[in-house]
Amino acid sequence: MAYCELIAERVRLAFELQGASFEEKKMMGGLCFMVDGKMCCGIHFDKKQQTDLLMARIGEEAYEAALEKEGVHPMDFTGRPMKGYVFVTPEGYGEEEHLAYWIGLCLTFNPLAKASKKRKKKT
Repeated sequence: MAYCELIAERVRLAFELQGASFEEKKMMGGLCFMVDGKMCCGIHFDKKQQTDLLMARIGEEAYEAALEKEGVHPMDFTGRPMKGYVFVTPEGYGEEEHLAYWIGLCLTFNPLAKASKKRKKKT
């Protein structure tokens, strides 16, 4: 199971309700939502915890305060947490207003985020 389609639909609706244009990309075993060509948030199924996680790119300024909220922990794929990114468990995004909060935080940071460098295609 890569990610829950029901959660993906909830995230899509949250973006639409906030008037945001977005694209979707399957990556890292989950689904990423891109705004202005930059990773904004995503969903991922954590096999260890057996739960669906919301990945939120919120920036370093909001990072410490976010970690104090219920169901939030550092985003850590490799053993080193990524500053400015958090994982949110269903306890933190289960209610619609909580999901809207996280999407809003991601959208607020998005204009400040740097886009990934484009890789040159091998010929």
